[in-house]
Amino acid sequence: MQKITPFLWFNGKAEEAAKFYVSIFKNSNIHRTTPGPNGTVMTVIFQLEGQEFIALNGGPHYQFTPAISLFVDCQSQPEVDELWEKLSAGGEKSRCGWLKDKYGLSWQIIPRTLGPMLGDKDPKKSGRVMQAMLQMDKIDIARLEAAYKG
Repeated sequence: MQKITPFLWFNGKAEEAAKFYVSIFKNSNIHRTTPGPNGTVMTVIFQLEGQEFIALNGGPHYQFTPAISLFVDCQSQPEVDELWEKLSAGGEKSRCGWLKDKYGLSWQIIPRTLGPMLGDKDPKKSGRVMQAMLQMDKIDIARLEAAYKG
């Protein structure tokens, strides 16, 4: 068991959300559920790509905010495209690779190549990449690379 596990609060849709996430990410599964009142599910323990999560049906008291998001390290443009479309379905697309899923949870769908380009020691290169990224909703690797090369 991992030492730190994200604990996600849902308003009656914890099991539905966990099933949704597991259907999107490879190497993912639901470990177990615990019963709640009247045949409902209280918690769902699930894993996405090796990361364990606990989802709670806690009621309407708390909502997700973009102050906490799940950052997804993508290997390729097809992976960015697929996750962007699946996770944003019924939710809300935003800027710079951010989206909110239909349950209100924020995600960052980011290609691995972005970090090294933004961290380049040449401020002109990294600045061009930053300016290109700020114009995007879904991140486009080819546009980032073009900005990087000048």
